[in-house]
Amino acid sequence: MDKLVSIWSKDQSLPENYIFPPENRPGKFVDVPPSDTIPVIDLSKTVDNRNDTIQQILQTSKEFGFFQVINHGVSEKLINDSMSMFEELHGMSVEDKASLFSENESKSCRLYTGALNYDSEDIHYWRENLKHPCYPLQESMQHWPQNQPDTVGKYSVEVNKLGSVILELICEGLGLEAGYLGDDKLSGSALMSVNHYPPCPNPSLTLGLLKHCDPNLITILLQGDVSGLQVFKDGQWISVHPLPSAFVVNLGLVLQIISNDKLKSVKHRAVTNSKKARTSAAIFITPTSDSILEPAKALIDASNPQIYKAFEYKDFLNNYIIMADNPEKSLQPYKLKA
Repeated sequence: MDKLVSIWSKDQSLPENYIFPPENRPGKFVDVPPSDTIPVIDLSKTVDNRNDTIQQILQTSKEFGFFQVINHGVSEKLINDSMSMFEELHGMSVEDKASLFSENESKSCRLYTGALNYDSEDIHYWRENLKHPCYPLQESMQHWPQNQPDTVGKYSVEVNKLGSVILELICEGLGLEAGYLGDDKLSGSALMSVNHYPPCPNPSLTLGLLKHCDPNLITILLQGDVSGLQVFKDGQWISVHPLPSAFVVNLGLVLQIISNDKLKSVKHRAVTNSKKARTSAAIFITPTSDSILEPAKALIDASNPQIYKAFEYKDFLNNYIIMADNPEKSLQPYKLKA
């Protein structure tokens, strides 16, 4: 099973098909020290200072497109149990992993390497990934490959609840009606993506994930205790400092569209390291495929003209997949002419 990255991680040199072109290599920036620049928001303060929390979220969403949340209501035990399961999954033998491996992109639960389809790529990401739908829950969990789907189910439910809380706070901050972003179509689906980045022979030449913006509403990431997530800010890469039991939240392009560019989705990437494996788990809160996306009417007036036309999410997603490394270009077909 030579498509699995883990079988190459003990080699002294990086296989040629994992070496990125010079313009995409992290080079010396692979070792950017973890930064405290990305704001950390304490959600427990929402009870007594809701407006302050909302303003914090809006400000950091406009400035960074990323923030971390602590005291968010998801128990530390559930987080630790879930991360242990994710690590066990990626720690399985090559033979067991091979039974989950699939390049069928329509398969609901699959383990794969690279971007989306290994055989169609010239250069591969240094990662192994398990993608799995996790909402609606009753339609998803029977496909989970481990023997403890209840833990993953509880984790999915709690993280989706957290997502609903954050979306409602953003709603209030933007002046949208209650529940606007929690609509059954706009946030009616969720996908779990469990990435594993084995130790890499030469992290300066490859990436776990190329720079991109997420094509969804928001992403809630459990990044574990190993640094690797980098955010592009003011022309440079910033490493997001891992905090115990915290979640990293980033805004997707869908939220940028709905906010009529008041909020921005920001480029980010995953770098590797030569010493320690890194496992992270993201839940992408997404619209249903037939959702109609457009800026919220409440955010459009004479001073803030509508930037995007109305379009189906599945059309946007197909376009995004073709040009994921250029998010600005993926939005271009949906912009109204000035």
